[in-house]
Amino acid sequence: MLSKSQIKLITSLKQKKYRLQHGFFVVEGLKTIAELLDSELELYQLFTTESFGDKSEKEVIITAAELKKISFLTTPNKALALFRIPEPKIIQAEGLVVALDDVRDPGNLGTIIRLCDWFGVKDLVCSKNTVDCFNPKVIQATMGSITRVNVSYLELENFLQKQTIPVFGAFMEGENVYRSALPKQGVLVMGNEANGISEIIENVITQKVSIPRFGDLQATESLNVATATAILLSEFKRS
Repeated sequence: MLSKSQIKLITSLKQKKYRLQHGFFVVEGLKTIAELLDSELELYQLFTTESFGDKSEKEVIITAAELKKISFLTTPNKALALFRIPEPKIIQAEGLVVALDDVRDPGNLGTIIRLCDWFGVKDLVCSKNTVDCFNPKVIQATMGSITRVNVSYLELENFLQKQTIPVFGAFMEGENVYRSALPKQGVLVMGNEANGISEIIENVITQKVSIPRFGDLQATESLNVATATAILLSEFKRS
């Protein structure tokens, strides 16, 4: 049976300040939890309506009604787990690195983490104002890819200034990416959903790239940042 203190702890983890205070983040759904259990991440406690078997010492069997009390989903998916937030890892900056300049939407960040995993990008570098990668909605959207991508938060301008590899930025007025000679090593910077790449970060971009519009009217203002990231990563890897 769930205690009041357990319910209070779990529901508080929806907010970043309490995730940082307690050092835990929430994962929901059998498939995603199973992926994280197979990773280096440390399980703190598992609340489930059906046993995982090999995690019995940290496993708490609860009812569907109890799961609904602690779940952040409209339709809870049989299990919820608390994992410890890991210590930050060193950025290797090898091959292609993706950098995010104040991306705020959890779904976008989660999708970009999945894209990095898909395209073999090991390091995702985020400005300090980018949404927290341990936000429950981000974790849900990554579908387990959070275990295979090193996500770091730092002063983005300082990081980019120190790079000896090319720094690419996605801009509407950039060079057509389909006609660009793209290297195997570089940093690809993607900007905020509403404002794009900020002026301070634009100043340290060494090459601007864009995705051309092919529609007859060309009325679409811009692409979703996660969609644009997918197209650009595909081009970098194809080249």
